[in-house]
Amino acid sequence: MFEGLKNLKGLKDKVEDLAGEHGDKISAGLEKAGDFIDDRTGGKHGDKIDTAVDKAQEYIGKLGEKKD
Repeated sequence: MFEGLKNLKGLKDKVEDLAGEHGDKISAGLEKAGDFIDDRTGGKHGDKIDTAVDKAQEYIGKLGEKKD
């Protein structure tokens, strides 16, 4: 069981590294995905989609900052 937790720590470090290195690309992808979903839903949920994208981008930014 504890062996799995050690692997999760390594995975967390890897995610933080990737967020730090590629945060701008991840953020752009989130924006593109949000625009796609907004288009597919006819703009009905645009405010909720924008909020979700903003929160996800903020989280990615924080992950990237942890490694700086």
